[in-house]
Amino acid sequence: MQTKIVSKNFEIPHANSLEVALKNGRYTSLEKLFTYQPQEVIDIIKTSNLRGKGGGGAPAGAKWQLASDFEGKKYLVVNADESEPGTFKDRQIISKDPHLLIEGIICTCYAIGANSSYIYVRGEYEEFSDILQIAIDEAYAKNILGDEAKYPVEITIHRGAGAYICGEKSALLESLEGNRGHPRLKPKSPEPEFYFGEPTLVNNVETIASVPFIIENGAEAYTAYGTDCSSGTLLFAISGHVEKAGVYEAEFGVGMWDYIQKLGGGVKNGKKLKAVIPGGASTPILPAHLVMEAKLDYENLKSLGSALGTGGMIVLDEDVSMVKALKNLLRFYHHESCGQCTPCREGTSWVDKTLDKFINKTATLQDLEVLKSVSKSMNGQTICVFAPAASGVIDGFLKHFESEFLECIV
Repeated sequence: MQTKIVSKNFEIPHANSLEVALKNGRYTSLEKLFTYQPQEVIDIIKTSNLRGKGGGGAPAGAKWQLASDFEGKKYLVVNADESEPGTFKDRQIISKDPHLLIEGIICTCYAIGANSSYIYVRGEYEEFSDILQIAIDEAYAKNILGDEAKYPVEITIHRGAGAYICGEKSALLESLEGNRGHPRLKPKSPEPEFYFGEPTLVNNVETIASVPFIIENGAEAYTAYGTDCSSGTLLFAISGHVEKAGVYEAEFGVGMWDYIQKLGGGVKNGKKLKAVIPGGASTPILPAHLVMEAKLDYENLKSLGSALGTGGMIVLDEDVSMVKALKNLLRFYHHESCGQCTPCREGTSWVDKTLDKFINKTATLQDLEVLKSVSKSMNGQTICVFAPAASGVIDGFLKHFESEFLECIV
Protein backbone atom coordinates (compact mmCIF):
# COMPACT_ATOMS: atom_id res chain seq x y z
CA MET A 1 0.00 0.00 0.00
CA GLN A 2 2.76 2.45 0.85
CA THR A 3 4.24 4.17 -2.22
CA LYS A 4 7.44 6.18 -1.85
CA ILE A 5 8.11 9.09 -4.17
CA VAL A 6 8.65 12.06 -1.87
CA SER A 7 9.55 9.85 1.11
CA LYS A 8 11.98 7.59 -0.77
CA ASN A 9 15.03 8.73 1.22
CA PHE A 10 13.37 9.31 4.59
CA GLU A 11 14.76 6.16 6.20
CA ILE A 12 18.32 6.60 4.91
CA PRO A 13 20.63 7.71 7.74
CA HIS A 14 21.93 11.29 7.35
CA ALA A 15 19.99 11.83 4.10
CA ASN A 16 19.68 15.47 5.14
CA SER A 17 23.39 15.94 4.40
CA LEU A 18 24.49 16.81 0.86
CA GLU A 19 27.05 13.99 0.70
CA VAL A 20 24.45 11.31 1.41
CA ALA A 21 21.77 13.09 -0.64
CA LEU A 22 23.98 13.10 -3.75
CA LYS A 23 24.61 9.37 -3.38
CA ASN A 24 20.87 8.75 -3.27
CA GLY A 25 19.64 10.59 -6.32
CA ARG A 26 19.33 14.19 -5.27
CA TYR A 27 19.84 16.83 -7.96
CA THR A 28 19.89 14.27 -10.79
CA SER A 29 16.67 15.78 -12.17
CA LEU A 30 18.59 18.98 -12.96
CA GLU A 31 20.45 17.25 -15.78
CA LYS A 32 17.14 16.63 -17.53
CA LEU A 33 15.64 19.94 -16.44
CA PHE A 34 18.06 22.01 -18.49
CA THR A 35 17.35 20.05 -21.66
CA TYR A 36 13.86 21.60 -21.60
CA GLN A 37 12.74 25.14 -22.24
CA PRO A 38 10.92 26.69 -19.23
CA GLN A 39 7.53 26.45 -20.95
CA GLU A 40 8.15 22.76 -21.64
CA VAL A 41 8.67 22.20 -17.92
CA ILE A 42 5.36 23.90 -17.14
CA ASP A 43 3.66 21.74 -19.77
CA ILE A 44 5.09 18.61 -18.12
CA ILE A 45 3.70 19.70 -14.75
CA LYS A 46 0.31 20.33 -16.37
CA THR A 47 0.32 16.88 -17.98
CA SER A 48 1.29 15.25 -14.67
CA ASN A 49 -1.87 16.69 -13.07
CA LEU A 50 0.17 17.66 -10.01
CA ARG A 51 -2.14 19.36 -7.55
CA GLY A 52 -1.28 21.65 -4.67
CA LYS A 53 -0.69 19.59 -1.54
CA GLY A 54 -1.19 22.32 1.02
CA GLY A 55 -4.94 21.74 1.30
CA GLY A 56 -6.64 23.32 -1.69
CA GLY A 57 -5.69 20.80 -4.35
CA ALA A 58 -5.59 23.36 -7.19
CA PRO A 59 -3.75 22.32 -10.39
CA ALA A 60 -0.10 23.31 -9.94
CA GLY A 61 0.62 23.78 -13.64
CA ALA A 62 -2.07 26.43 -14.03
CA LYS A 63 -0.59 28.45 -11.15
CA TRP A 64 2.88 28.14 -12.63
CA GLN A 65 1.58 29.40 -15.97
CA LEU A 66 0.05 32.49 -14.37
CA ALA A 67 3.35 33.43 -12.74
CA SER A 68 5.33 32.68 -15.89
CA ASP A 69 3.10 34.80 -18.14
CA PHE A 70 3.58 38.00 -16.12
CA GLU A 71 6.48 40.30 -16.92
CA GLY A 72 9.00 41.54 -14.39
CA LYS A 73 11.00 40.04 -11.57
CA LYS A 74 9.51 36.74 -10.38
CA TYR A 75 9.52 35.11 -6.97
CA LEU A 76 8.82 31.62 -5.70
CA VAL A 77 7.52 31.46 -2.13
CA VAL A 78 7.39 28.04 -0.50
CA ASN A 79 4.70 27.73 2.15
CA ALA A 80 6.17 25.82 5.10
CA ASP A 81 3.84 27.43 7.64
CA GLU A 82 2.52 24.06 8.73
CA SER A 83 0.05 25.12 11.41
CA GLU A 84 -2.96 22.93 10.59
CA PRO A 85 -3.72 20.67 13.60
CA GLY A 86 -3.19 17.05 12.62
CA THR A 87 -0.69 17.87 9.86
CA PHE A 88 2.98 16.99 10.22
CA LYS A 89 4.22 16.20 6.71
CA ASP A 90 6.22 19.23 5.60
CA ARG A 91 8.53 18.98 8.57
CA GLN A 92 9.32 15.40 7.51
CA ILE A 93 10.60 16.65 4.16
CA ILE A 94 12.49 19.56 5.70
CA SER A 95 14.21 17.46 8.35
CA LYS A 96 14.75 14.16 6.52
CA ASP A 97 15.37 15.20 2.91
CA PRO A 98 15.81 18.99 2.67
CA HIS A 99 17.83 18.71 -0.54
CA LEU A 100 14.74 17.30 -2.26
CA LEU A 101 12.96 20.57 -1.48
CA ILE A 102 15.92 22.62 -2.72
CA GLU A 103 16.02 20.56 -5.91
CA GLY A 104 12.31 21.18 -6.44
CA ILE A 105 12.79 24.90 -5.85
CA ILE A 106 15.46 25.08 -8.56
CA CYS A 107 13.20 23.22 -11.01
CA THR A 108 10.26 25.48 -10.25
CA CYS A 109 12.23 28.72 -10.40
CA TYR A 110 13.66 27.72 -13.78
CA ALA A 111 10.17 26.99 -15.11
CA ILE A 112 8.60 30.32 -14.11
CA GLY A 113 11.69 32.49 -14.63
CA ALA A 114 12.42 33.29 -10.99
CA ASN A 115 15.85 33.66 -9.41
CA SER A 116 14.75 34.29 -5.83
CA SER A 117 12.85 32.01 -3.49
CA TYR A 118 11.64 32.45 0.06
CA ILE A 119 10.72 29.58 2.34
CA TYR A 120 8.22 30.79 4.93
CA VAL A 121 8.61 28.44 7.89
CA ARG A 122 6.26 28.10 10.84
CA GLY A 123 7.72 30.04 13.77
CA GLU A 124 7.75 27.03 16.10
CA TYR A 125 9.82 25.00 13.62
CA GLU A 126 13.18 26.33 14.82
CA GLU A 127 14.86 22.91 14.81
CA PHE A 128 13.64 22.08 11.30
CA SER A 129 14.52 25.55 10.04
CA ASP A 130 18.09 25.06 11.27
CA ILE A 131 18.36 21.72 9.44
CA LEU A 132 17.08 23.32 6.26
CA GLN A 133 19.51 26.24 6.54
CA ILE A 134 22.45 23.84 6.81
CA ALA A 135 21.29 22.09 3.62
CA ILE A 136 20.94 25.45 1.82
CA ASP A 137 24.44 26.44 2.93
CA GLU A 138 25.79 23.13 1.58
CA ALA A 139 24.08 23.76 -1.75
CA TYR A 140 25.63 27.22 -1.99
CA ALA A 141 29.08 25.81 -1.18
CA LYS A 142 28.79 23.33 -4.07
CA ASN A 143 27.45 26.00 -6.48
CA ILE A 144 24.11 24.21 -6.73
CA LEU A 145 22.64 27.52 -5.57
CA GLY A 146 23.93 31.04 -6.10
CA ASP A 147 25.40 33.02 -8.96
CA GLU A 148 27.82 30.27 -10.02
CA ALA A 149 25.09 27.66 -10.44
CA LYS A 150 23.96 26.59 -13.92
CA TYR A 151 20.70 28.37 -13.18
CA PRO A 152 21.20 30.98 -10.43
CA VAL A 153 18.72 30.72 -7.55
CA GLU A 154 18.88 32.44 -4.17
CA ILE A 155 16.96 30.87 -1.27
CA THR A 156 16.09 32.70 1.94
CA ILE A 157 14.36 31.20 4.97
CA HIS A 158 11.86 33.43 6.74
CA ARG A 159 10.39 32.26 10.04
CA GLY A 160 6.89 33.40 10.94
CA ALA A 161 5.68 34.33 14.39
CA GLY A 162 3.28 31.45 14.94
CA ALA A 163 0.07 32.78 13.37
CA TYR A 164 -2.12 30.05 11.87
CA ILE A 165 -3.66 32.51 9.41
CA CYS A 166 -0.26 33.01 7.76
CA GLY A 167 -0.66 29.58 6.21
CA GLU A 168 -3.14 31.34 3.89
CA LYS A 169 -1.01 32.40 0.94
CA SER A 170 -1.93 36.08 0.77
CA ALA A 171 -1.62 36.53 4.55
CA LEU A 172 1.75 34.79 4.27
CA LEU A 173 2.89 37.35 1.69
CA GLU A 174 1.64 40.22 3.83
CA SER A 175 3.71 38.84 6.70
CA LEU A 176 6.71 38.35 4.42
CA GLU A 177 6.46 42.00 3.40
CA GLY A 178 6.60 43.00 7.05
CA ASN A 179 2.90 43.69 7.52
CA ARG A 180 0.31 42.17 9.80
CA GLY A 181 -0.73 38.74 8.51
CA HIS A 182 -4.15 39.63 7.09
CA PRO A 183 -5.49 37.84 4.00
CA ARG A 184 -5.94 39.95 0.87
CA LEU A 185 -9.05 40.39 -1.21
CA LYS A 186 -9.14 37.99 -4.13
CA PRO A 187 -8.79 39.34 -7.68
CA LYS A 188 -11.74 39.27 -10.07
CA SER A 189 -9.80 37.33 -12.72
CA PRO A 190 -7.04 34.71 -12.47
CA GLU A 191 -3.63 36.14 -11.70
CA PRO A 192 -0.62 35.16 -9.59
CA GLU A 193 0.05 36.42 -6.11
CA PHE A 194 2.28 39.46 -5.75
CA TYR A 195 5.23 40.04 -3.45
CA PHE A 196 6.10 43.74 -3.26
CA GLY A 197 4.18 44.16 -6.50
CA GLU A 198 6.08 41.47 -8.40
CA PRO A 199 4.43 38.25 -9.73
CA THR A 200 4.88 35.42 -7.27
CA LEU A 201 4.13 31.72 -7.18
CA VAL A 202 3.18 30.33 -3.76
CA ASN A 203 3.30 26.54 -3.40
CA ASN A 204 3.35 24.17 -0.44
CA VAL A 205 6.54 22.28 0.53
CA GLU A 206 5.27 18.87 -0.58
CA THR A 207 4.06 20.24 -3.91
CA ILE A 208 7.55 21.55 -4.72
CA ALA A 209 9.17 18.36 -3.38
CA SER A 210 7.11 16.32 -5.86
CA VAL A 211 8.54 18.15 -8.88
CA PRO A 212 11.97 16.44 -9.23
CA PHE A 213 10.36 13.01 -9.64
CA ILE A 214 8.12 14.33 -12.40
CA ILE A 215 10.95 16.09 -14.24
CA GLU A 216 13.26 13.09 -14.07
CA ASN A 217 10.73 10.35 -14.81
CA GLY A 218 8.13 12.15 -16.90
CA ALA A 219 4.50 13.10 -16.36
CA GLU A 220 3.28 9.60 -17.18
CA ALA A 221 5.33 8.09 -14.35
CA TYR A 222 3.47 10.34 -11.93
CA THR A 223 -0.01 9.78 -13.37
CA ALA A 224 0.60 6.03 -13.08
CA TYR A 225 -0.23 6.52 -9.40
CA GLY A 226 -3.50 7.70 -7.92
CA THR A 227 -6.78 8.31 -9.73
CA ASP A 228 -7.73 10.04 -12.98
CA CYS A 229 -8.45 13.31 -11.18
CA SER A 230 -6.05 12.98 -8.23
CA SER A 231 -2.74 11.85 -9.68
CA GLY A 232 0.30 10.78 -7.71
CA THR A 233 0.80 10.40 -3.99
CA LEU A 234 0.44 12.33 -0.75
CA LEU A 235 2.17 12.21 2.60
CA PHE A 236 -0.81 11.32 4.78
CA ALA A 237 -0.37 12.05 8.47
CA ILE A 238 -2.33 9.92 10.92
CA SER A 239 -2.72 10.76 14.59
CA GLY A 240 -5.16 10.36 17.45
CA HIS A 241 -6.35 6.96 18.61
CA VAL A 242 -4.22 4.74 16.36
CA GLU A 243 -1.54 2.21 17.21
CA LYS A 244 1.09 3.66 14.84
CA ALA A 245 0.73 7.41 14.53
CA GLY A 246 2.99 8.81 11.86
CA VAL A 247 3.37 10.04 8.30
CA TYR A 248 3.09 7.46 5.51
CA GLU A 249 3.09 8.19 1.80
CA ALA A 250 0.39 6.51 -0.27
CA GLU A 251 -1.15 7.04 -3.67
CA PHE A 252 -4.42 8.92 -3.95
CA GLY A 253 -7.51 6.73 -4.00
CA VAL A 254 -6.60 4.16 -1.36
CA GLY A 255 -9.34 3.31 1.13
CA MET A 256 -9.25 5.37 4.30
CA TRP A 257 -10.08 2.40 6.51
CA ASP A 258 -7.45 0.27 4.75
CA TYR A 259 -4.89 2.99 5.39
CA ILE A 260 -5.83 3.23 9.07
CA GLN A 261 -5.66 -0.55 9.46
CA LYS A 262 -2.52 -1.36 7.45
CA LEU A 263 -0.32 1.69 7.98
CA GLY A 264 -1.78 3.14 11.18
CA GLY A 265 -2.07 -0.26 12.86
CA GLY A 266 -5.80 0.12 13.52
CA VAL A 267 -7.67 1.85 16.32
CA LYS A 268 -5.66 1.95 19.54
CA ASN A 269 -6.24 -0.73 22.16
CA GLY A 270 -8.67 -2.57 19.91
CA LYS A 271 -11.46 -0.08 20.48
CA LYS A 272 -14.17 0.72 17.97
CA LEU A 273 -13.80 3.56 15.52
CA LYS A 274 -16.18 6.46 16.10
CA ALA A 275 -15.06 9.03 13.53
CA VAL A 276 -12.17 10.46 11.55
CA ILE A 277 -11.33 14.07 10.77
CA PRO A 278 -9.85 13.31 7.34
CA GLY A 279 -7.67 16.20 6.23
CA GLY A 280 -6.54 18.28 9.17
CA ALA A 281 -8.70 19.99 11.78
CA SER A 282 -10.44 22.28 9.28
CA THR A 283 -12.15 19.48 7.34
CA PRO A 284 -15.64 18.20 8.25
CA ILE A 285 -15.71 15.06 10.39
CA LEU A 286 -16.75 11.66 8.99
CA PRO A 287 -18.54 9.08 11.17
CA ALA A 288 -17.32 5.48 11.16
CA HIS A 289 -19.81 4.19 8.59
CA LEU A 290 -18.64 6.77 6.03
CA VAL A 291 -14.99 6.10 6.82
CA MET A 292 -15.52 2.54 5.65
CA GLU A 293 -16.44 3.72 2.15
CA ALA A 294 -14.14 6.76 1.96
CA LYS A 295 -11.23 6.95 -0.47
CA LEU A 296 -8.26 9.20 0.09
CA ASP A 297 -8.71 11.52 -2.85
CA TYR A 298 -10.21 14.96 -3.38
CA GLU A 299 -13.30 13.94 -5.31
CA ASN A 300 -14.42 11.04 -3.13
CA LEU A 301 -14.14 12.91 0.15
CA LYS A 302 -15.97 15.88 -1.33
CA SER A 303 -18.80 13.56 -2.36
CA LEU A 304 -19.04 12.38 1.25
CA GLY A 305 -19.39 15.93 2.55
CA SER A 306 -15.83 16.43 3.70
CA ALA A 307 -12.46 17.27 2.13
CA LEU A 308 -8.99 15.78 1.72
CA GLY A 309 -7.31 18.98 2.91
CA THR A 310 -3.71 18.36 3.91
CA GLY A 311 -4.28 14.63 4.38
CA GLY A 312 -3.85 14.86 8.15
CA MET A 313 -6.21 12.20 9.52
CA ILE A 314 -7.24 12.44 13.18
CA VAL A 315 -8.74 9.16 14.39
CA LEU A 316 -11.31 9.23 17.21
CA ASP A 317 -12.35 6.11 19.10
CA GLU A 318 -15.67 5.14 20.67
CA ASP A 319 -14.96 6.91 23.97
CA VAL A 320 -14.54 10.41 22.53
CA SER A 321 -17.09 13.04 23.51
CA MET A 322 -18.00 14.88 20.33
CA VAL A 323 -19.09 17.90 22.35
CA LYS A 324 -15.65 18.18 23.92
CA ALA A 325 -13.94 17.50 20.60
CA LEU A 326 -15.82 20.34 18.91
CA LYS A 327 -15.11 22.64 21.84
CA ASN A 328 -11.40 21.90 21.47
CA LEU A 329 -11.49 22.80 17.78
CA LEU A 330 -13.58 25.94 18.21
CA ARG A 331 -11.29 27.22 20.97
CA PHE A 332 -8.47 26.94 18.43
CA TYR A 333 -10.41 28.85 15.75
CA HIS A 334 -11.43 31.53 18.23
CA HIS A 335 -7.80 32.03 19.22
CA GLU A 336 -6.41 31.99 15.68
CA SER A 337 -8.90 34.26 13.88
CA CYS A 338 -6.95 37.25 12.59
CA GLY A 339 -9.93 39.49 13.39
CA GLN A 340 -10.05 41.25 10.02
CA CYS A 341 -13.60 40.15 9.14
CA THR A 342 -16.48 40.68 11.57
CA PRO A 343 -18.32 37.39 10.83
CA CYS A 344 -15.14 35.48 11.64
CA ARG A 345 -13.92 37.56 14.57
CA GLU A 346 -17.28 37.64 16.33
CA GLY A 347 -18.57 34.31 15.05
CA THR A 348 -15.68 32.19 16.28
CA SER A 349 -15.89 33.89 19.66
CA TRP A 350 -19.64 33.32 19.89
CA VAL A 351 -19.62 29.63 19.00
CA ASP A 352 -16.66 28.98 21.30
CA LYS A 353 -18.46 30.52 24.27
CA THR A 354 -21.74 28.83 23.36
CA LEU A 355 -20.02 25.44 23.47
CA ASP A 356 -19.17 26.11 27.13
CA LYS A 357 -22.86 25.75 27.90
CA PHE A 358 -22.94 22.31 26.31
CA ILE A 359 -19.81 21.29 28.18
CA ASN A 360 -21.40 22.43 31.45
CA LYS A 361 -24.75 20.87 30.46
CA THR A 362 -26.59 24.14 30.87
CA ALA A 363 -27.43 24.60 27.17
CA THR A 364 -30.90 25.08 25.75
CA LEU A 365 -32.41 24.29 22.36
CA GLN A 366 -31.92 27.96 21.54
CA ASP A 367 -28.15 27.52 22.05
CA LEU A 368 -28.17 24.71 19.53
CA GLU A 369 -29.92 27.01 17.07
CA VAL A 370 -27.31 29.68 17.82
CA LEU A 371 -24.54 27.28 16.79
CA LYS A 372 -26.32 26.54 13.51
CA SER A 373 -27.21 30.17 12.84
CA VAL A 374 -23.76 31.60 13.55
CA SER A 375 -22.16 28.84 11.52
CA LYS A 376 -24.31 29.86 8.56
CA SER A 377 -23.45 33.54 8.97
CA MET A 378 -19.71 32.76 8.90
CA ASN A 379 -19.85 30.81 5.65
CA GLY A 380 -19.10 32.82 2.52
CA GLN A 381 -19.06 36.20 4.23
CA THR A 382 -15.32 36.70 4.74
CA ILE A 383 -12.15 37.46 2.77
CA CYS A 384 -10.48 34.07 3.28
CA VAL A 385 -11.69 30.52 3.95
CA PHE A 386 -10.88 30.49 7.67
CA ALA A 387 -14.46 31.19 8.78
CA PRO A 388 -16.05 28.88 6.18
CA ALA A 389 -13.71 26.13 7.36
CA ALA A 390 -14.80 26.65 10.97
CA SER A 391 -18.40 26.65 9.76
CA GLY A 392 -17.89 23.34 7.97
CA VAL A 393 -16.41 21.82 11.13
CA ILE A 394 -19.45 22.87 13.18
CA ASP A 395 -21.90 21.64 10.56
CA GLY A 396 -20.13 18.28 10.30
CA PHE A 397 -20.30 17.61 14.03
CA LEU A 398 -23.94 18.63 14.26
CA LYS A 399 -24.93 16.67 11.17
CA HIS A 400 -23.50 13.38 12.36
CA PHE A 401 -23.48 13.68 16.15
CA GLU A 402 -26.31 16.07 17.06
CA SER A 403 -27.67 13.53 19.56
CA GLU A 404 -24.67 14.07 21.81
CA PHE A 405 -25.36 17.82 21.86
CA LEU A 406 -29.03 17.22 22.62
CA GLU A 407 -27.98 15.16 25.65
CA CYS A 408 -26.34 18.30 27.08
CA ILE A 409 -29.52 20.36 26.88
CA VAL A 410 -31.43 21.01 30.10
